[in-house]
Amino acid sequence: MKSIFSITSLLLIIILNACGSSNAVPADLFEIQLTGNKTEFQQNEAVGISLKNKKGLEVESILYSINDQPLKVENDQIVFDMPHLGEKTITATIAYEGKTGNIQKNIKILAAKGPEVYTYEIINEYPHDQKAFTQGLEFYKDTLYESTGRKGQSFLRKLDFKTGKVFKQADLDKQYFGEGLTILNDKIYMLTWQSGLGFIYDVNTLEKIDSFKYGASKEGWGLTNDGERLYKSDGSEKIWLLNPETLVEEDHIETVTNKSIFNKTNELEYVDGLIYANVWQKESMMIIDAVSGAIIGVINFGGLKDKVTKHADLDVLNGVAYNPKRGTFFVTGKNWDKLFEVKIIKK
Repeated sequence: MKSIFSITSLLLIIILNACGSSNAVPADLFEIQLTGNKTEFQQNEAVGISLKNKKGLEVESILYSINDQPLKVENDQIVFDMPHLGEKTITATIAYEGKTGNIQKNIKILAAKGPEVYTYEIINEYPHDQKAFTQGLEFYKDTLYESTGRKGQSFLRKLDFKTGKVFKQADLDKQYFGEGLTILNDKIYMLTWQSGLGFIYDVNTLEKIDSFKYGASKEGWGLTNDGERLYKSDGSEKIWLLNPETLVEEDHIETVTNKSIFNKTNELEYVDGLIYANVWQKESMMIIDAVSGAIIGVINFGGLKDKVTKHADLDVLNGVAYNPKRGTFFVTGKNWDKLFEVKIIKK
């Protein structure tokens, strides 16, 4: 009787194990393993990759991809040479015992090296409206355009940068908190903060001609363009790439250093493949590779705020515009009474 029970029990265990194996999901059977069990890597780093076969199953083939792009494996190694950095997902598509399944591993690809440090030299100082809570600043055909924030105080204006004289101004409805701007093909694109809405204006008349809604981006912060696409920051680690005709967020980059993903990008300015970005609530600016998202430089603007008039509403550095004719940058801050023309110098 005892032997019959033992045999029955053994058969039952075998059957249950077999059923469990056949019904198991791929993540229970396999695991992607990377060199050193790390999850953070540098751009262009070569990394060993293998598949842990937890149940010793027969595997016919393995294909690796990262964010839906095939990964080339040579000598059990992959190279993280993709153009965009940041958070990524490696997927292994496994054919085993007549089945096909996917498993994934989340990683971060960071910059290959740390950012260079820069400082500034003041070339000129110009008057700036102390009541302007500056959010966007950009030159277009040698005329300076500015957008401001705060509900009931948000406006778009074009002005003479040397004297501060306002040529034209368009006020936003009191319900909107204005944010960054950029100009492309005689159209001004301006963001609002948390309303999920942007506006399009005629560059000459400042008449509103259209509006657009945000997609996956959280909020409206900074805006710039490279002559073909718009770049939009939203307070996260992402800078979104928008089609200027459809305003669809077609892609994004993530801002990263060699040590971490960074999420303090504010006002933006695009110059020769680089994005200059104010760091939110800091007296500094990042220089970002517009393709990879790598932060290749940091500009220390310490001491600049000390050169403006102190008053109750004085706020942080914000606003960066490049003047291509002069080859210099113009920077100011929220409720600053000065606009500074500066040169960026490597420290």
